Amino acid sequence: MQNKFVQLILASILGAAITITASALFRKGEPFNYANPSTPAYLTNHNGALSGIPSEGFTLAAEKVLPAVVHIRSIGKAKSNTGGMFDMEEIPETFRRFFGNPEPRQQPKQEGTGSGVIISADGYIVTNNHVVADADKIEITLHDKRLLTAKVIGLDPNTDVALIKIDAENLPTLSFANSDALKVGEWVVAVGNPFNLESTVTAGIISAIGRSINILEGKAPIESFIQTDAVVNPGNSGGALVNAQGDLIGINTAIASPTGVFAGYSFAVPSNIVAKIVTDLREHGTVQRGYLGAIIRGIDGRYAQEMKLPVNEGVYIDSVLSDGAAAKAGLKKGDIIKEMDGVSISTSSKLLEMVGRKRPGDEMVITILRDGADKKLTVTLRNSSGNTSIVSKEEASATLDRLGATFSDLTKAEKDKLKVEGVKVEQLSAGLLRRYTDIEEGFIITRIDRQDVKNLAELKKAIENKDGGLLIEGRYPDSPRKYYYGLGLEE
Repeated sequence: MQNKFVQLILASILGAAITITASALFRKGEPFNYANPSTPAYLTNHNGALSGIPSEGFTLAAEKVLPAVVHIRSIGKAKSNTGGMFDMEEIPETFRRFFGNPEPRQQPKQEGTGSGVIISADGYIVTNNHVVADADKIEITLHDKRLLTAKVIGLDPNTDVALIKIDAENLPTLSFANSDALKVGEWVVAVGNPFNLESTVTAGIISAIGRSINILEGKAPIESFIQTDAVVNPGNSGGALVNAQGDLIGINTAIASPTGVFAGYSFAVPSNIVAKIVTDLREHGTVQRGYLGAIIRGIDGRYAQEMKLPVNEGVYIDSVLSDGAAAKAGLKKGDIIKEMDGVSISTSSKLLEMVGRKRPGDEMVITILRDGADKKLTVTLRNSSGNTSIVSKEEASATLDRLGATFSDLTKAEKDKLKVEGVKVEQLSAGLLRRYTDIEEGFIITRIDRQDVKNLAELKKAIENKDGGLLIEGRYPDSPRKYYYGLGLEE
Protein backbone atom coordinates (compact mmCIF):
# COMPACT_ATOMS: atom_id res chain seq x y z
CA MET A 1 0.00 0.00 0.00
CA GLN A 2 2.86 2.29 0.85
CA ASN A 3 4.62 1.47 -2.46
CA LYS A 4 1.49 2.43 -4.45
CA PHE A 5 1.31 5.74 -2.58
CA VAL A 6 4.96 6.50 -3.42
CA GLN A 7 4.37 5.67 -7.12
CA LEU A 8 1.38 8.00 -7.21
CA ILE A 9 3.43 10.87 -5.71
CA LEU A 10 6.25 10.34 -8.23
CA ALA A 11 3.81 10.29 -11.16
CA SER A 12 2.26 13.55 -9.97
CA ILE A 13 5.66 15.25 -9.73
CA LEU A 14 6.63 14.05 -13.25
CA GLY A 15 3.32 15.30 -14.71
CA ALA A 16 3.77 18.72 -13.12
CA ALA A 17 7.29 19.01 -14.55
CA ILE A 18 6.06 18.22 -18.08
CA THR A 19 3.24 20.77 -17.74
CA ILE A 20 5.59 23.54 -16.59
CA THR A 21 8.03 22.82 -19.45
CA ALA A 22 5.27 22.83 -22.09
CA SER A 23 3.77 26.07 -20.80
CA ALA A 24 7.17 27.72 -21.10
CA LEU A 25 7.48 26.62 -24.69
CA PHE A 26 4.02 27.98 -25.58
CA ARG A 27 4.37 31.31 -23.74
CA LYS A 28 2.89 34.40 -25.42
CA GLY A 29 1.03 32.24 -27.96
CA GLU A 30 4.23 31.16 -29.77
CA PRO A 31 3.86 27.65 -31.23
CA PHE A 32 6.19 24.84 -30.39
CA ASN A 33 8.51 24.47 -33.41
CA TYR A 34 9.29 20.81 -33.86
CA ALA A 35 10.43 21.09 -37.52
CA ASN A 36 13.96 20.06 -38.43
CA PRO A 37 15.82 23.37 -38.88
CA SER A 38 17.43 21.97 -42.07
CA THR A 39 14.04 21.33 -43.75
CA PRO A 40 12.75 24.39 -45.68
CA ALA A 41 9.13 25.34 -45.02
CA TYR A 42 6.96 27.99 -46.72
CA LEU A 43 3.70 29.70 -45.99
CA THR A 44 0.82 28.87 -48.33
CA ASN A 45 1.02 32.33 -49.88
CA HIS A 46 4.58 31.64 -51.07
CA ASN A 47 5.43 33.87 -54.05
CA GLY A 48 6.45 30.95 -56.26
CA ALA A 49 10.04 32.04 -56.79
CA LEU A 50 11.22 28.48 -56.31
CA SER A 51 8.31 26.69 -57.98
CA GLY A 52 8.13 28.67 -61.23
CA ILE A 53 4.51 29.67 -60.69
CA PRO A 54 3.89 33.41 -61.25
CA SER A 55 3.19 35.34 -58.04
CA GLU A 56 -0.34 36.05 -59.31
CA GLY A 57 -0.89 32.36 -60.17
CA PHE A 58 -2.40 31.84 -63.59
CA THR A 59 -4.99 34.60 -63.41
CA LEU A 60 -3.30 36.84 -65.99
CA ALA A 61 -2.97 33.94 -68.43
CA ALA A 62 -6.61 33.00 -67.91
CA GLU A 63 -7.81 36.58 -68.41
CA LYS A 64 -5.84 36.81 -71.65
CA VAL A 65 -6.89 33.43 -73.07
CA LEU A 66 -10.54 32.97 -72.07
CA PRO A 67 -12.00 35.60 -74.45
CA ALA A 68 -10.22 33.99 -77.43
CA VAL A 69 -11.41 30.40 -76.82
CA VAL A 70 -14.75 29.40 -78.32
CA HIS A 71 -17.21 26.57 -77.84
CA ILE A 72 -17.88 24.49 -80.96
CA ARG A 73 -21.01 22.46 -81.64
CA SER A 74 -20.76 20.30 -84.75
CA ILE A 75 -23.88 18.76 -86.26
CA GLY A 76 -23.65 16.04 -88.88
CA LYS A 77 -25.36 13.01 -90.25
CA ALA A 78 -24.89 9.88 -88.17
CA LYS A 79 -22.88 7.23 -89.94
CA SER A 80 -25.14 4.60 -91.43
CA ASN A 81 -25.09 1.13 -89.96
CA THR A 82 -26.56 -0.98 -92.72
CA GLY A 83 -24.33 -4.02 -92.55
CA GLY A 84 -22.20 -3.01 -95.52
CA MET A 85 -25.11 -1.73 -97.62
CA PHE A 86 -25.77 1.85 -98.66
CA ASP A 87 -27.92 4.67 -97.40
CA MET A 88 -30.23 5.85 -100.21
CA GLU A 89 -30.12 9.42 -98.93
CA GLU A 90 -26.40 9.56 -99.68
CA ILE A 91 -26.77 8.27 -103.26
CA PRO A 92 -27.21 10.96 -105.91
CA GLU A 93 -30.62 11.00 -107.59
CA THR A 94 -29.05 9.76 -110.85
CA PHE A 95 -28.22 6.40 -109.30
CA ARG A 96 -31.43 5.77 -107.34
CA ARG A 97 -33.19 4.56 -110.48
CA PHE A 98 -31.01 1.46 -110.38
CA PHE A 99 -32.91 0.44 -107.26
CA GLY A 100 -36.42 1.59 -108.15
CA ASN A 101 -35.82 5.05 -106.63
CA PRO A 102 -37.11 4.08 -103.16
CA GLU A 103 -37.81 6.72 -100.54
CA PRO A 104 -34.68 7.54 -98.54
CA ARG A 105 -34.95 6.88 -94.87
CA GLN A 106 -34.22 9.71 -92.47
CA GLN A 107 -30.90 9.46 -90.71
CA PRO A 108 -30.55 10.73 -87.16
CA LYS A 109 -28.31 13.71 -86.56
CA GLN A 110 -25.01 13.28 -84.77
CA GLU A 111 -23.77 16.08 -82.54
CA GLY A 112 -20.42 16.70 -80.98
CA THR A 113 -18.79 19.49 -79.04
CA GLY A 114 -15.28 20.85 -78.85
CA SER A 115 -13.25 24.01 -78.54
CA GLY A 116 -11.44 26.41 -80.82
CA VAL A 117 -9.00 29.31 -80.64
CA ILE A 118 -9.53 32.62 -82.43
CA ILE A 119 -6.30 33.53 -84.25
CA SER A 120 -7.42 36.59 -86.23
CA ALA A 121 -9.68 39.53 -85.44
CA ASP A 122 -11.75 38.83 -88.57
CA GLY A 123 -12.86 35.39 -87.42
CA TYR A 124 -10.37 32.65 -88.32
CA ILE A 125 -10.48 29.88 -85.72
CA VAL A 126 -8.14 26.91 -85.34
CA THR A 127 -9.46 23.64 -83.91
CA ASN A 128 -9.03 19.88 -84.37
CA ASN A 129 -9.87 18.06 -87.57
CA HIS A 130 -11.81 15.44 -85.62
CA VAL A 131 -14.03 18.14 -84.09
CA VAL A 132 -15.42 19.46 -87.40
CA ALA A 133 -14.50 16.99 -90.17
CA ASP A 134 -17.90 15.26 -90.28
CA ALA A 135 -20.02 18.34 -89.61
CA ASP A 136 -22.78 19.60 -91.91
CA LYS A 137 -23.25 22.59 -89.63
CA ILE A 138 -20.85 24.21 -87.16
CA GLU A 139 -22.12 26.51 -84.40
CA ILE A 140 -19.71 28.76 -82.53
CA THR A 141 -20.44 30.26 -79.11
CA LEU A 142 -18.12 33.14 -78.30
CA HIS A 143 -17.00 34.05 -74.79
CA ASP A 144 -19.54 36.91 -74.81
CA LYS A 145 -22.30 34.32 -75.57
CA ARG A 146 -22.86 35.35 -79.20
CA LEU A 147 -23.91 32.40 -81.39
CA LEU A 148 -22.51 32.29 -84.94
CA THR A 149 -22.20 29.76 -87.77
CA ALA A 150 -18.75 28.79 -89.07
CA LYS A 151 -17.59 27.43 -92.41
CA VAL A 152 -14.66 25.07 -92.97
CA ILE A 153 -11.63 26.63 -94.66
CA GLY A 154 -9.49 23.52 -94.62
CA LEU A 155 -8.78 20.22 -92.87
CA ASP A 156 -5.60 18.25 -92.21
CA PRO A 157 -6.11 14.76 -90.76
CA ASN A 158 -2.33 14.20 -90.80
CA THR A 159 -1.90 16.66 -87.90
CA ASP A 160 -5.53 16.75 -86.68
CA VAL A 161 -5.67 20.50 -87.35
CA ALA A 162 -8.60 22.34 -88.94
CA LEU A 163 -9.22 25.97 -89.85
CA ILE A 164 -12.73 27.40 -89.76
CA LYS A 165 -14.11 30.93 -90.04
CA ILE A 166 -16.96 33.02 -88.72
CA ASP A 167 -18.19 36.38 -90.01
CA ALA A 168 -17.19 38.78 -87.25
CA GLU A 169 -14.83 41.66 -86.60
CA ASN A 170 -12.66 43.01 -83.79
CA LEU A 171 -12.45 39.66 -82.04
CA PRO A 172 -9.96 38.91 -79.26
CA THR A 173 -7.12 36.72 -80.50
CA LEU A 174 -4.15 34.63 -79.44
CA SER A 175 -0.86 34.57 -81.32
CA PHE A 176 1.44 31.60 -81.78
CA ALA A 177 4.49 31.23 -79.54
CA ASN A 178 7.63 29.28 -80.45
CA SER A 179 7.03 25.69 -79.38
CA ASP A 180 10.68 24.80 -80.06
CA ALA A 181 11.59 26.79 -76.94
CA LEU A 182 9.48 24.63 -74.61
CA LYS A 183 11.13 22.65 -71.83
CA VAL A 184 10.00 19.65 -69.82
CA GLY A 185 8.78 20.80 -66.41
CA GLU A 186 7.48 24.15 -67.67
CA TRP A 187 4.09 25.28 -66.36
CA VAL A 188 1.20 25.29 -68.85
CA VAL A 189 -2.49 26.19 -68.82
CA ALA A 190 -5.26 24.41 -70.78
CA VAL A 191 -8.41 26.34 -71.67
CA GLY A 192 -11.48 24.77 -73.25
CA ASN A 193 -15.02 23.48 -72.84
CA PRO A 194 -14.99 19.96 -71.35
CA PHE A 195 -18.35 18.22 -70.93
CA ASN A 196 -20.05 21.36 -72.30
CA LEU A 197 -18.74 23.31 -69.30
CA GLU A 198 -17.74 26.52 -71.05
CA SER A 199 -14.58 28.49 -70.24
CA THR A 200 -12.74 25.96 -68.09
CA VAL A 201 -9.13 26.55 -67.04
CA THR A 202 -6.72 23.88 -65.75
CA ALA A 203 -2.97 23.92 -65.14
CA GLY A 204 -0.09 21.46 -65.13
CA ILE A 205 3.43 20.98 -66.39
CA ILE A 206 4.96 19.73 -69.62
CA SER A 207 5.67 16.05 -69.02
CA ALA A 208 7.33 15.26 -72.34
CA ILE A 209 7.99 16.75 -75.78
CA GLY A 210 7.88 15.06 -79.19
CA ARG A 211 5.56 12.29 -78.02
CA SER A 212 4.00 9.89 -80.55
CA ILE A 213 0.90 7.94 -79.49
CA ASN A 214 -0.24 6.45 -82.83
CA ILE A 215 -3.66 8.06 -82.76
CA LEU A 216 -3.85 10.03 -86.02
CA GLU A 217 -5.40 8.45 -89.10
CA GLY A 218 -4.06 10.49 -92.00
CA LYS A 219 -2.06 8.99 -94.86
CA ALA A 220 1.18 10.47 -93.54
CA PRO A 221 0.50 11.41 -89.90
CA ILE A 222 2.79 13.76 -87.99
CA GLU A 223 2.78 13.02 -84.27
CA SER A 224 5.13 15.06 -82.14
CA PHE A 225 2.79 16.00 -79.32
CA ILE A 226 3.39 18.11 -76.24
CA GLN A 227 2.49 15.86 -73.31
CA THR A 228 1.18 17.55 -70.16
CA ASP A 229 -0.61 16.65 -66.95
CA ALA A 230 -3.04 19.57 -67.27
CA VAL A 231 -6.55 18.15 -66.98
CA VAL A 232 -8.16 17.77 -70.42
CA ASN A 233 -11.44 15.95 -71.06
CA PRO A 234 -13.89 15.37 -73.94
CA GLY A 235 -14.88 18.80 -75.22
CA ASN A 236 -11.38 20.25 -74.68
CA SER A 237 -10.34 19.11 -78.15
CA GLY A 238 -9.27 22.10 -80.23
CA GLY A 239 -8.77 24.29 -77.17
CA ALA A 240 -5.74 26.32 -76.19
CA LEU A 241 -2.60 25.16 -74.44
CA VAL A 242 -0.67 28.23 -73.30
CA ASN A 243 2.35 29.01 -71.19
CA ALA A 244 2.17 30.89 -67.89
CA GLN A 245 2.19 34.19 -69.78
CA GLY A 246 -0.83 33.20 -71.88
CA ASP A 247 1.01 32.62 -75.18
CA LEU A 248 -0.36 29.87 -77.43
CA ILE A 249 2.01 26.90 -77.48
CA GLY A 250 -0.34 24.15 -78.68
CA ILE A 251 -3.82 22.93 -79.55
CA ASN A 252 -5.19 20.27 -77.19
CA THR A 253 -5.99 17.11 -79.11
CA ALA A 254 -6.06 13.86 -77.11
CA ILE A 255 -5.86 12.18 -73.72
CA ALA A 256 -4.35 8.88 -72.65
CA SER A 257 -7.12 7.13 -70.76
CA PRO A 258 -8.57 3.65 -70.18
CA THR A 259 -11.96 5.20 -69.35
CA GLY A 260 -12.42 8.01 -71.87
CA VAL A 261 -11.89 10.75 -69.27
CA PHE A 262 -8.70 12.32 -67.96
CA ALA A 263 -6.39 9.82 -66.30
CA GLY A 264 -3.12 11.69 -65.99
CA TYR A 265 -1.84 12.81 -69.40
CA SER A 266 -3.04 14.98 -72.26
CA PHE A 267 -1.51 15.77 -75.64
CA ALA A 268 -1.37 18.90 -77.78
CA VAL A 269 -0.21 19.69 -81.32
CA PRO A 270 2.78 22.08 -81.02
CA SER A 271 2.12 25.66 -82.10
CA ASN A 272 4.88 25.64 -84.73
CA ILE A 273 3.10 22.83 -86.59
CA VAL A 274 -0.30 24.48 -86.17
CA ALA A 275 0.96 27.83 -87.47
CA LYS A 276 2.37 26.22 -90.61
CA ILE A 277 -0.81 24.24 -91.34
CA VAL A 278 -3.00 27.30 -90.81
CA THR A 279 -0.84 29.41 -93.14
CA ASP A 280 -1.05 26.74 -95.85
CA LEU A 281 -4.82 26.44 -95.56
CA ARG A 282 -5.32 30.21 -95.73
CA GLU A 283 -2.93 30.80 -98.61
CA HIS A 284 -3.30 27.66 -100.71
CA GLY A 285 -6.50 25.98 -99.55
CA THR A 286 -4.58 22.78 -98.86
CA VAL A 287 -1.55 21.71 -96.82
CA GLN A 288 1.80 21.92 -98.60
CA ARG A 289 3.73 18.86 -97.47
CA GLY A 290 7.43 18.39 -98.07
CA TYR A 291 8.75 14.82 -98.26
CA LEU A 292 12.26 13.56 -97.51
CA GLY A 293 11.94 10.38 -99.58
CA ALA A 294 13.47 7.99 -97.06
CA ILE A 295 12.40 5.12 -94.83
CA ILE A 296 13.51 5.94 -91.30
CA ARG A 297 13.77 4.27 -87.92
CA GLY A 298 14.14 5.90 -84.51
CA ILE A 299 17.17 4.72 -82.55
CA ASP A 300 17.02 3.52 -78.96
CA GLY A 301 19.41 1.46 -76.85
CA ARG A 302 18.04 -1.88 -78.00
CA TYR A 303 18.11 -0.97 -81.70
CA ALA A 304 21.60 0.51 -81.35
CA GLN A 305 22.82 -2.73 -79.80
CA GLU A 306 21.11 -4.85 -82.44
CA MET A 307 22.54 -2.82 -85.34
CA LYS A 308 25.88 -2.16 -83.62
CA LEU A 309 25.41 1.59 -83.92
CA PRO A 310 27.78 4.06 -82.26
CA VAL A 311 24.94 6.18 -80.76
CA ASN A 312 21.82 5.46 -78.72
CA GLU A 313 19.57 8.16 -80.17
CA GLY A 314 18.87 9.82 -83.49
CA VAL A 315 17.18 8.56 -86.65
CA TYR A 316 18.55 5.73 -88.77
CA ILE A 317 18.01 5.78 -92.54
CA ASP A 318 16.88 2.32 -93.52
CA SER A 319 16.54 3.09 -97.24
CA VAL A 320 16.10 6.00 -99.65
CA LEU A 321 13.83 6.32 -102.67
CA SER A 322 15.89 6.38 -105.85
CA ASP A 323 14.35 9.62 -107.13
CA GLY A 324 13.51 11.21 -103.77
CA ALA A 325 14.87 14.30 -102.06
CA ALA A 326 17.17 12.32 -99.74
CA ALA A 327 18.83 10.43 -102.59
CA LYS A 328 19.31 13.61 -104.63
CA ALA A 329 21.06 15.22 -101.65
CA GLY A 330 23.41 12.27 -101.14
CA LEU A 331 21.83 10.63 -98.10
CA LYS A 332 22.41 6.87 -97.94
CA LYS A 333 21.18 3.77 -96.14
CA GLY A 334 22.95 3.57 -92.78
CA ASP A 335 23.28 7.32 -92.25
CA ILE A 336 22.19 8.56 -88.82
CA ILE A 337 20.41 11.91 -88.77
CA LYS A 338 21.47 13.99 -85.75
CA GLU A 339 20.25 17.52 -86.58
CA MET A 340 17.93 19.33 -88.97
CA ASP A 341 18.36 23.09 -89.39
CA GLY A 342 20.33 23.16 -86.16
CA VAL A 343 17.64 21.38 -84.12
CA SER A 344 18.68 18.15 -82.40
CA ILE A 345 16.87 15.08 -83.76
CA SER A 346 16.67 12.33 -81.16
CA THR A 347 13.44 10.60 -82.29
CA SER A 348 11.66 9.86 -85.56
CA SER A 349 8.64 11.88 -84.37
CA LYS A 350 10.84 14.98 -84.06
CA LEU A 351 12.15 14.42 -87.58
CA LEU A 352 8.61 14.11 -88.96
CA GLU A 353 7.66 17.33 -87.16
CA MET A 354 10.60 19.25 -88.61
CA VAL A 355 9.97 18.00 -92.16
CA GLY A 356 6.22 18.55 -91.73
CA ARG A 357 6.86 22.24 -91.08
CA LYS A 358 8.39 22.63 -94.54
CA ARG A 359 6.93 22.93 -98.04
CA PRO A 360 7.95 21.44 -101.39
CA GLY A 361 11.03 23.29 -102.61
CA ASP A 362 12.20 24.25 -99.12
CA GLU A 363 15.78 23.42 -98.20
CA MET A 364 16.94 21.81 -94.97
CA VAL A 365 20.49 21.50 -93.67
CA ILE A 366 20.83 18.00 -92.24
CA THR A 367 23.68 16.82 -90.03
CA ILE A 368 24.35 13.10 -90.34
CA LEU A 369 26.77 10.66 -88.76
CA ARG A 370 28.51 8.55 -91.41
CA ASP A 371 31.59 6.38 -90.91
CA GLY A 372 32.23 7.92 -87.51
CA ALA A 373 32.23 11.54 -88.67
CA ASP A 374 29.61 14.27 -88.84
CA LYS A 375 28.64 15.50 -92.29
CA LYS A 376 26.28 18.31 -93.37
CA LEU A 377 24.05 17.94 -96.42
CA THR A 378 21.46 20.27 -97.92
CA VAL A 379 18.19 18.59 -98.92
CA THR A 380 15.53 20.16 -101.16
CA LEU A 381 12.18 18.65 -100.16
CA ARG A 382 9.69 17.41 -102.76
CA ASN A 383 5.93 16.98 -102.90
CA SER A 384 4.09 13.65 -103.13
CA SER A 385 4.42 13.72 -106.93
CA GLY A 386 8.21 13.93 -106.70
CA ASN A 387 8.74 17.55 -107.73
CA THR A 388 9.19 20.85 -105.91
CA SER A 389 5.99 22.57 -107.08
CA ILE A 390 3.33 23.94 -104.75
CA VAL A 391 0.27 21.67 -104.90
CA SER A 392 -3.00 23.34 -105.86
CA LYS A 393 -6.23 22.71 -104.00
CA GLU A 394 -7.66 21.08 -107.11
CA GLU A 395 -4.75 18.64 -107.35
CA ALA A 396 -4.93 17.85 -103.64
CA SER A 397 -8.66 17.20 -103.80
CA ALA A 398 -8.46 14.71 -106.67
CA THR A 399 -11.18 12.11 -106.17
CA LEU A 400 -8.86 9.16 -105.61
CA ASP A 401 -7.05 11.00 -102.82
CA ARG A 402 -10.29 12.23 -101.31
CA LEU A 403 -11.55 8.67 -100.93
CA GLY A 404 -9.06 8.23 -98.09
CA ALA A 405 -7.69 4.79 -98.90
CA THR A 406 -4.76 2.97 -100.44
CA PHE A 407 -5.56 0.45 -103.17
CA SER A 408 -3.76 -2.44 -104.83
CA ASP A 409 -4.29 -4.74 -107.79
CA LEU A 410 -5.28 -8.30 -106.97
CA THR A 411 -2.48 -10.82 -107.28
CA LYS A 412 -2.81 -13.74 -109.67
CA ALA A 413 -3.25 -16.07 -106.69
CA GLU A 414 -6.12 -13.93 -105.34
CA LYS A 415 -7.80 -13.81 -108.75
CA ASP A 416 -7.55 -17.57 -109.16
CA LYS A 417 -8.82 -18.29 -105.66
CA LEU A 418 -11.72 -15.82 -105.64
CA LYS A 419 -12.60 -16.07 -109.33
CA VAL A 420 -12.86 -12.31 -109.51
CA GLU A 421 -11.00 -9.33 -110.94
CA GLY A 422 -10.84 -5.98 -109.22
CA VAL A 423 -9.00 -3.62 -106.90
CA LYS A 424 -8.49 -4.25 -103.19
CA VAL A 425 -8.97 -1.59 -100.50
CA GLU A 426 -5.73 -2.10 -98.56
CA GLN A 427 -5.94 0.58 -95.89
CA LEU A 428 -8.49 3.21 -94.88
CA SER A 429 -7.61 6.65 -93.54
CA ALA A 430 -9.57 9.85 -93.05
CA GLY A 431 -11.61 10.45 -96.20
CA LEU A 432 -14.92 10.03 -97.98
CA LEU A 433 -15.08 6.21 -97.80
CA ARG A 434 -14.73 6.13 -94.04
CA ARG A 435 -16.89 9.19 -93.55
CA TYR A 436 -19.89 8.15 -95.64
CA THR A 437 -19.81 4.36 -95.90
CA ASP A 438 -19.26 1.21 -93.87
CA ILE A 439 -16.72 -0.15 -96.34
CA GLU A 440 -13.99 -2.21 -94.67
CA GLU A 441 -10.37 -2.93 -95.47
CA GLY A 442 -10.03 -5.93 -97.75
CA PHE A 443 -13.10 -5.05 -99.83
CA ILE A 444 -12.62 -5.77 -103.55
CA ILE A 445 -14.03 -3.15 -105.93
CA THR A 446 -15.26 -4.84 -109.11
CA ARG A 447 -17.42 -2.11 -110.68
CA ILE A 448 -17.84 1.67 -110.55
CA ASP A 449 -21.12 3.09 -111.84
CA ARG A 450 -21.88 -0.26 -113.53
CA GLN A 451 -18.52 -0.30 -115.34
CA ASP A 452 -16.04 -3.12 -114.74
CA VAL A 453 -12.88 -2.23 -112.81
CA LYS A 454 -10.12 -4.82 -113.20
CA ASN A 455 -7.05 -2.94 -111.98
CA LEU A 456 -5.87 0.27 -110.36
CA ALA A 457 -5.47 2.05 -113.69
CA GLU A 458 -9.11 1.35 -114.56
CA LEU A 459 -10.20 2.52 -111.11
CA LYS A 460 -8.42 5.84 -111.59
CA LYS A 461 -9.96 6.26 -115.02
CA ALA A 462 -13.46 5.37 -113.76
CA ILE A 463 -13.47 8.09 -111.11
CA GLU A 464 -11.35 10.71 -112.87
CA ASN A 465 -13.06 14.12 -112.92
CA LYS A 466 -16.16 12.62 -111.31
CA ASP A 467 -18.59 14.81 -109.43
CA GLY A 468 -22.01 14.21 -107.92
CA GLY A 469 -21.52 10.64 -106.73
CA LEU A 470 -20.24 7.11 -107.21
CA LEU A 471 -21.91 3.73 -107.02
CA ILE A 472 -19.31 1.20 -105.88
CA GLU A 473 -19.92 -2.53 -106.35
CA GLY A 474 -17.81 -5.41 -105.08
CA ARG A 475 -17.38 -8.21 -102.58
CA TYR A 476 -15.34 -9.31 -99.61
CA PRO A 477 -12.85 -12.21 -99.84
CA ASP A 478 -14.80 -14.33 -97.34
CA SER A 479 -18.22 -13.87 -98.94
CA PRO A 480 -19.64 -14.34 -102.47
CA ARG A 481 -22.34 -11.75 -101.77
CA LYS A 482 -22.31 -8.52 -103.73
CA TYR A 483 -22.16 -5.27 -101.78
CA TYR A 484 -23.07 -1.79 -102.99
CA TYR A 485 -21.88 1.51 -101.55
CA GLY A 486 -23.34 4.82 -102.62
CA LEU A 487 -20.97 7.73 -102.18
CA GLY A 488 -21.65 11.44 -102.62
CA LEU A 489 -18.60 13.41 -103.73
CA GLU A 490 -19.91 16.88 -102.94
CA GLU A 491 -18.95 17.90 -99.38
